[in-house]
Amino acid sequence: MIRCRAGNIPIDTMIVSDLEATLMAYDNYLTKKSTIPLPLPKPVENCIQTFLPKPFLLLAGISGTGKTRFVREQADASASVERYGIEKGNNYCLVPVRPDWHEPSDLLGYISRIGEGGARYVVTDLLCFIVKAWKHAASSASTAGIEYKDLNSICPFWLCLDEMNLAPVEQYFADYLSILETRKWADGTYSCDPLLKPAVINQQLNKTGSDDLWDKLNIGGDEPLNAGLRDYFSAVGIPLPPNLIVAGTVNMDETTHGFSRKVIDRALTIDFGEFFPNDYEQYYEADKNKTVRTFDFPRLSGVHRESDLSSVPADPDGRKTIEFLKSVNVVLQDTPFQLAFRALNEALLSVVCFCPADDTQLQAVWDDFLMMKVLPRIEGDQEKLACDGDKSLLTGLAVCLKELLTEIWETARPDLLCEPLVNGVILLNPCRSKRKLDWMQKRLLDNNFTTFWP
Repeated sequence: MIRCRAGNIPIDTMIVSDLEATLMAYDNYLTKKSTIPLPLPKPVENCIQTFLPKPFLLLAGISGTGKTRFVREQADASASVERYGIEKGNNYCLVPVRPDWHEPSDLLGYISRIGEGGARYVVTDLLCFIVKAWKHAASSASTAGIEYKDLNSICPFWLCLDEMNLAPVEQYFADYLSILETRKWADGTYSCDPLLKPAVINQQLNKTGSDDLWDKLNIGGDEPLNAGLRDYFSAVGIPLPPNLIVAGTVNMDETTHGFSRKVIDRALTIDFGEFFPNDYEQYYEADKNKTVRTFDFPRLSGVHRESDLSSVPADPDGRKTIEFLKSVNVVLQDTPFQLAFRALNEALLSVVCFCPADDTQLQAVWDDFLMMKVLPRIEGDQEKLACDGDKSLLTGLAVCLKELLTEIWETARPDLLCEPLVNGVILLNPCRSKRKLDWMQKRLLDNNFTTFWP
């Protein structure tokens, strides 16, 4: 096979036409935006951390695409002895999900009264990891509350729920899904309802049982921080730590369960086939031309004032994003897929986190938001999606988005989740929501049923 090279990237002659189209889009982008400063490419070891809008991710894709590795590499990229005092591996926990999990004690543990000496709490890897994250985030603690380290010195802790939907997520993960929505950041201060309530500790365990629990959670002994955390957890329970990021890997096949909108609404869904497609030509490290950004834990739980967006050049009051979501909701009105306040809040959070500099970047944020929060909710047969053999809810949404995403619908858009490794290169992708809507519509017509999931 004849081969050529473009920069440092080998390219088969059979895809040269695609390369020419991409370069043309790239040239058009530079022509239109030549006065706008673009992010400079950075080597992988110095890549900028991007704050996530939410600390719960669903990583969807066919088996073998690198979803579990993605979580481990995110944890490794965050860990730093110099900055956080955390060595690689200490901020990462892998929990394989079992198909027989049906209630929260499978993840959070439970009280056991078997044996002599009274009740004992059977802890889990998840609970130990949560407390470990608290120990890292706290500078001191007491019954009055927790004093946090400077936020820039707190390392994100990554929990990977491998094959998350082997069991019904709504059942074994119910407590987390509810408590997740109680997180609150106010003026840099974090609060959250308890995942493990204090009554479990204080009313069902005697002194020996509670001491045993603290030892298993590695907060026993006389160290001041350990003693303070014990007092705090005894008083208010064990909440979600601010620096915990949960990522569930998802495959959709005959062995797995689907997701309700309750789960999807609380997560950021990342379709690996669209966001991080496997490119065989970049399998070897020497051939790679991009790297995934390093993601950090959220610092906001909501956007409640226009001033919260004052640092965003492309949408400093959020009005463009509000109008965008209102227009999308007109198409979804009177369907089970209609969006509520949570969707608007998370759209605005996405804008704050990615801080777009111009309308093209802003529309790229909207495009990714559609892929993460809106399209995963849409599924059903031709009747549910009002398909008449040609038009459907999906084609109506595509018509709407063509008018809203004018800068990127027919051309390339900047990649917000990856960074180039080659100087002078800007990473561009086709409009993701357009491609996905076309794919879902074709699937609807071919199979009389469609879903977002690959």
